[in-house]
Amino acid sequence: MNSLQDLHKTARSFQTTAKMPVLFVGHGSPMNALADNAFTRTLHQLGLDIRNRQPPRAVLVVSAHWLTRGTFVAVNERPETIHDFGGFPQELFAMQYPAPGAPDVAQEVLKALPDAHPTDEWGLDHGTWTVLHHVFPEADIPVFQLSIDYHQPMTYHAELARQLQFLRRRGVLILGSGNIVHNLRQSMPKLMADDATPYAWASEFDEWAKRKIDQRDLLALAHYQQAGASGPLAVPTPDHYIPLLYSLALAEPDDDIRHAYEAVEYGGLSMRTFVVG
Repeated sequence: MNSLQDLHKTARSFQTTAKMPVLFVGHGSPMNALADNAFTRTLHQLGLDIRNRQPPRAVLVVSAHWLTRGTFVAVNERPETIHDFGGFPQELFAMQYPAPGAPDVAQEVLKALPDAHPTDEWGLDHGTWTVLHHVFPEADIPVFQLSIDYHQPMTYHAELARQLQFLRRRGVLILGSGNIVHNLRQSMPKLMADDATPYAWASEFDEWAKRKIDQRDLLALAHYQQAGASGPLAVPTPDHYIPLLYSLALAEPDDDIRHAYEAVEYGGLSMRTFVVG
């Protein structure tokens, strides 16, 4: 009887819904988890808007902070809050985001991605929980993560994301969490001086990326080095950039794209956040 009840529960959870939006969030410093500023208030409002429109059944996050060889899907029932950083106040390390996992949805993802692997050895990294702490502060919506196969070419990630389109009509909110411009080496002097002024090259690349996002030009975004001298400076390593490709690849022709937050901070850190649909 329990198995039959579980089957009915799973079937109900995967009924077709209105199409969910997709988010890309420039998550920035982990300290944003503790902050009350224009960026975090934007995240809070996004959460309210999504709940009012259609509360998600689950959230799937592609975070810049889970890099693997191969593609992995977290199947934990109770994912731990991972404090994958150092040098921050104890208050930040004490924070927890006790959202349940979504193993049933994870199994649907694994069916759609036959080369992916299940794992229960990952929780919610700071690219996930520092954002969701503001979007869904109640931590009552199931959350799970999809890893980034860091050894694949850029176009691979857009192609993989398209295989997850069906989730948008199954009540799943998909969130890419990274930063379009992410050069900590160049930003460190500005951070130490508390100087939020952006470098010209960072603003230039962020605006170039905005144009390509609005044009839905995934091919250009995948070949960001062709943006000119600003490309290698803005994206010295692609880990924080790749989640952008996942979010944009999920856009359908009838989806609007809205830039909810736009800023380049501390020299070389873009906080650009946009909503698809």
